[in-house]
Amino acid sequence: MAALLNLPHRGRFVLLCLLWVALWKVGAGQMRYSVPEEIEKGSFVGSVAKDLGLEPLALAERGARIVSRGRTHLFALNPRNGSLVTADRIDREELCAQSARCLVSFNILLEDKLSIYSVEVEIKDINDNAPRFGVEEVELKISETTTPGFRIPLKSAHDADVGENTLQKYEINSNDHFSLDVRSGVDGNKYPELVLGRALDREEEAVHYLVLKALDGGDPIRSGTSRIRVTVLDVNDNAPVFTQPEYRVSVPENTPVGTRILTVTATDADEGYNAQVTYFLEKNPEETSEVFELKSSSGEITITKSLDYEDAKFHEIDIEAQDGPGLLTRMKVTVTVLDVNDNVPEFYMTSATSSVPEDSPPGTIIALFNVHDRDSGQNAFITCSLPENLPFKLERSVDNYHRLVTTRVLDREQFSSYNITVTAKDGGSPSLSTNAYILLQVTDINDNPPTFPHTSYSAYIPENNPRGASIFSVMARDPDSNDNAHVTYSLAEDTLQSAPLSAYVSINSDTGVLYALRSFDYEQFCELQLWVTAQDGGNPPLSTNVSVSIFVLDQNDNTPEILYPALPTDGSTGVELAPRSAEPGYLVTKVVAVDRDSGQNAWLSYRLLKASEPGLFAVGLHTGEVRTARALLDRDALKQSLVVAVQDHGQPPLSATVTLTVAVADSIPDILTDLGSLKPSVDPDDSGLTLYLVVAVAAVSCVFLAFVIVLLALRLRRWHVSHLLQASGSGLAGVPASQFVGVDGVRAFLQTYSHEVSLTADSRGSHVIFPQPNYADTLISQESCEKKDFLSEPQFLPEDKQETFSQVNSLPNIAVSYFAKRHKFT
Repeated sequence: MAALLNLPHRGRFVLLCLLWVALWKVGAGQMRYSVPEEIEKGSFVGSVAKDLGLEPLALAERGARIVSRGRTHLFALNPRNGSLVTADRIDREELCAQSARCLVSFNILLEDKLSIYSVEVEIKDINDNAPRFGVEEVELKISETTTPGFRIPLKSAHDADVGENTLQKYEINSNDHFSLDVRSGVDGNKYPELVLGRALDREEEAVHYLVLKALDGGDPIRSGTSRIRVTVLDVNDNAPVFTQPEYRVSVPENTPVGTRILTVTATDADEGYNAQVTYFLEKNPEETSEVFELKSSSGEITITKSLDYEDAKFHEIDIEAQDGPGLLTRMKVTVTVLDVNDNVPEFYMTSATSSVPEDSPPGTIIALFNVHDRDSGQNAFITCSLPENLPFKLERSVDNYHRLVTTRVLDREQFSSYNITVTAKDGGSPSLSTNAYILLQVTDINDNPPTFPHTSYSAYIPENNPRGASIFSVMARDPDSNDNAHVTYSLAEDTLQSAPLSAYVSINSDTGVLYALRSFDYEQFCELQLWVTAQDGGNPPLSTNVSVSIFVLDQNDNTPEILYPALPTDGSTGVELAPRSAEPGYLVTKVVAVDRDSGQNAWLSYRLLKASEPGLFAVGLHTGEVRTARALLDRDALKQSLVVAVQDHGQPPLSATVTLTVAVADSIPDILTDLGSLKPSVDPDDSGLTLYLVVAVAAVSCVFLAFVIVLLALRLRRWHVSHLLQASGSGLAGVPASQFVGVDGVRAFLQTYSHEVSLTADSRGSHVIFPQPNYADTLISQESCEKKDFLSEPQFLPEDKQETFSQVNSLPNIAVSYFAKRHKFT
C-alpha cells in the first residue's frame, strides 16, 4: 500500500484501472469489464473463460468468436488462455465524445451450441487531451469610463476528456487592472469572465495584453492558453443583452438543408454606433459549427448540413452578440434532433447453414442472426416474421438475436430447397422493413425404395427367337437423389425345368432390359414366371420386387407328323386292301396325323395330292379318312397309289405327305393270282425301267434254277448220311422260315405271314408287316395267321454245307422283289 501511495497520481489511476479490469457482473448472462483508453494492443481486459466457467482452451474448441454490429473490432479473444484482450488502440473521445460513461457492447458466440453472451466494456478516460481555446487571440474593447467590477465574458476552452481529466480551472497572468472570475453554468461547464479591478486610463495605457490559461485536473496537468488584447475606448458602458438567457429548439432530423430553425435577438441600451449589435458563432473544435450557420446581422440560424439523429441527438451552439465598440454577451442555443423513422432494420447474419439432412429432428437450428435499427423508441422496435406454410419458426434470444429453427421433419422429395425470406419490420409510422434471404438445401437420405409403375408386367416373345434378343424392359423410379436414386436390376433366383432361370433370361443391371439367353421353344414351355428386383445405391440399400410373366408365342415351326400309316423303318411302303365289291364311300383306311404346334398352327386338313386312278378315292378334309368315291371296276388296276397331303393352317403353312398303296382284291391269294394277268404299264416313263427289270429277273431266275439243281444233286448224294433229314421228312427243312427257295415257297410264305407287304425296287431287301387279330380290313383270318408254316421247324445241314446255305438267305427277298417289280408294286 505504501508503494501505491508513493506512485504519482496518473500511475495510481492506471494501476487501479488494471486491478479492477476483471470486475464483471452477471445479469441475465451479461459480463462487464473496464479498461483504460490508449493502452497497448493485446492488453488484458478480462478472463472470459473463467467467467463462463470454462477451461482456457475450451473457448477455442467450442468456436468462440466476437460478434459486433457495424464497428471495427476493438477486442479479441486469446485462444491460449481464454482471456479478452484489446485488438487495437482505443480512443475514448473518438468513441464516446463527452459522454460521462463510455460503454462498448458486443456479444460472444459459442459456435458449437450457438450460445450468445453479452459483454459490456467500460472505457476509462485518461488525461490525454489538453484544454483548447477556439481562437488563439481575442481582442476586447472597453471604455475608459467603465467602472471597476465590470465583467467581460471570455471565450471558454474545450477539453475532450471527462471527469477529473477535463477542464477544471482558468488562470490569468498577473496585472494591475484585471482579475479573473470563473462562473459555472447550469450545464456544469465553467465560463471565465474578465473583471475590471481598477479604473482604466486610456491616456495612461491604451492597450492591455493578457494571457488566459485553462488547466485540467489530470496527472500530469495539461493546459491551453489564449491571448487577450484589451483596447481602451471611450464611453461604451452597455453590452448587448439577449431576450432569453438560453434558447432551446427541437428539429426533426429530416429537416432540409437551408431551413431556418431559430432567430436570436440581443439589444443594446446604448445609442448609435455603440448600440449596433452583431452576432457571431463561437468557433468550436466540434462539428457543430459546420452544421449550422448564423447570420451576423439578423441572428437567424439555418441548417447547412443534414441532421442525423443517429450521429448526434442534440447540438449546442454558443452565440456572441457584440456591439459596435466591442462589448459582447454570450448565450447558448440547444438544438434537439428529433428521431424520424428513416432507417430500415439491418440484418447481421452470425451463423447460417446452407444444407440440412431431411431427417433432421424438429428444432434443428438453421441460422442465428441479429437485427438492429439505428432509430430509437418505437421506430427501433423490430418484429421478425416468416412467410406462412413454411416448416420453420423464429425464436427470439438476447439483444435482438433470433434463431431460425425447423418445426417438423423435412422431406426432400417434396421440397429439395427452401428460399427462406425473413422480414424485419420496425414500429415506425410509416413502418420500414427489410428482408434477409436464406437459401437452404435439403440433403437426401435413402428413405424411398425404387417403385415400379405397375404391380406386374406381361411380355410376349415369339418362339425360335435368336439368342440375346431383347424381350422386355422394366423401369423403376426412385425419388431420392445421387447414389440413393441409382437403381440396379437383378433377377430373383428360380428354376425352370430343373435348370436355373439365369440360363434362360438375363437382365441388364443398369437399364432393366430383359434378354433371352437361348432360343425358346413353345412346345417345351409356353410361360416363364420371374421376379425382377430393383435396388437403389443407398446405405443401407432399399429394394422392390415386381412380377414379370413372359409368354412364348407359338410359331408354325413343326410340320404335321403322320402317325398312321406308320412308315416302315426300311423305307418300304405299306399296302392297304380294298375289296372289289366295295361300295362308294367304303372306308379303306384313315390317315392319322398330329401337329406339335398349337392354335391354328395345329389345325390340320387332308387332301388327295395325287392318285393313280383319279376319281376312285376321296380323302376327308378334316378326318383324313380314305374312302372309295365310286364302285370298283374290273378294269381298275390291282395296285393303286395315293399321295395324301396333310397341311396345317400356319403362316406360312407346313405340310407332310404320305404315300398309300391300295391293293384292289378280296384277299391276298387273289393278289398273287392276279399277278400273272396284270398288264405291263403303258406309262412311257416306265418302259426303260421295265426292260431292266425283265433282264434282271431272267438272270436271277437262271441263277436260281442252276443253284436249285446243284443243291438237289448234293442232297441226293448225301442222302444216306443225313439221318437228321430222315427224321424231319422234308428235304428243305434245314432252311429257316425267312430263307426258302422257289416260287411255290414264296407263295406259301406270302399266304402264311403276309397281310401288308412292302415291296421295294431294291432287290436287296423287303419288309413284311405282320397282322394283328383286331386290325381293320384284314383279309386273312386269325386262324390263318396262327397256322404253322411248313418252314417253321428248324432243319440242320452238314457242317460243310452251312456256308453254301447261308448264301440262300437273300433269295426270298430277291423273289419278292422280282414279283414287285414285275407287277409295279413300288
